[in-house]
Amino acid sequence: MLVVMKAQATPEEVRAVCEYIEKLGFRAHPLPGAQRTAIGITGNQGEVERGNLEELSGVAEVIRVSKPYKLASRDVKEEDTIIRFAGTDAAIGGRDLAVIAGPCSIENRDQAFAIAEQVAAAGAQFFRGGAFKPRTSPYAFQGMGLEALRIMAEIRDRFGLRIVTEALDSETLELVAEWADVIQIGARNMQNFSLLKKAGKLRKPVLLKRGLSATLEEFLMAAEYVMSEGNYQVILCERGVRTFNDHARNTLDLSVVPAVQRVSHLPILVDPSHGTGRRDSVLPMARAAVACGADGIIVEVHNQPEKALSDGPQSIYPDQFARMMDEIAQIAPVIGRTLPRGIHVSAIAE
Repeated sequence: MLVVMKAQATPEEVRAVCEYIEKLGFRAHPLPGAQRTAIGITGNQGEVERGNLEELSGVAEVIRVSKPYKLASRDVKEEDTIIRFAGTDAAIGGRDLAVIAGPCSIENRDQAFAIAEQVAAAGAQFFRGGAFKPRTSPYAFQGMGLEALRIMAEIRDRFGLRIVTEALDSETLELVAEWADVIQIGARNMQNFSLLKKAGKLRKPVLLKRGLSATLEEFLMAAEYVMSEGNYQVILCERGVRTFNDHARNTLDLSVVPAVQRVSHLPILVDPSHGTGRRDSVLPMARAAVACGADGIIVEVHNQPEKALSDGPQSIYPDQFARMMDEIAQIAPVIGRTLPRGIHVSAIAE
């Protein structure tokens, strides 16, 4: 169910409606919009009695949400969600494209700082790097853990880049939430519902990657698990799905971008690195992702990909990243978007 408040409803009226919903034994989710506040109701097994709700002060109407994903649906929030970061102009969603770049894994301090300086100079607003790595082989490099988080915190202080890194389980979730700006939930964990619920109890943005064979509805239902716990700062990410093709690591499903935007208010990014697994495919698919309307790109960049401890074949060189930024900056205005750049010049020059 969805309670739509009147445009002139006061904060006190919104709070009173939320308290009434909680007294009924349900959970209230106030979602402010540009013109109105909507209050989603979860925890109900059937339809909530509308009559008493409609009589509360400030309520315009009570409507039924037919989709199984309620809080992620445009039925609940018509305006696109924009996730902002205090102390910076960086944002995910809205007119500006977000660009997240960095190595698959933090391997050492020198490597991480060298890459961070180059992607910041090219105009990235966010730095990605793996501290805890879920690998197919138990013998492969598993990441530097806490030391990697400390290195990325230094990078944030030095270059002003917001930090995105993956949490694998409850233990690493607490550490990532403490050190990073965005918690990434990887494709393998998209349906790890206990982890999603714990991430939902935190008040930090969550970057949720699409599972290897997840449908659109399953993808949005995973986001719903996070949002149902009160964390509405969810960023979706298309990173390729498994099909029968043998020319790429995965099949990058760009058609999911407009599909998501039709039914959900959540921002969606595209990962052409994991989506293709091939360095020579990353730039073309990044251009295509921007052209189809994605809210941003997350891409792997390495200064020596031939020596990378993980995902070297899909990591682009810093000069390729700079070229990618130039190319998508030209595409963005065609679809009414902008690519903010040059934010970190002063930090690099110091």
